[in-house]
Amino acid sequence: MGQGGDKDGEAQTFESAMRELEGIVHELEAGDTGLEAAIAAYERGVKLKKFCEDKLRQAELRVEKIDGDADGAERTEPLETG
Repeated sequence: MGQGGDKDGEAQTFESAMRELEGIVHELEAGDTGLEAAIAAYERGVKLKKFCEDKLRQAELRVEKIDGDADGAERTEPLETG
């Protein structure tokens, strides 16, 4: 689990969730876990992936909102990806 995070990632930071997800990937790639542990790790990884995607989406919306025009009025422009 990440620092200060609960089992479902609610109080977790993006960075701690990514570290935990990377650990799960390495654990599964090593193939040293039993079937039940591997399934549980996979399920946890899916939750962490969704948590990280949601955090990224929230950050993207914040960046779009911050972007203002020359008059200081807010305007929204899509964030370039890629």
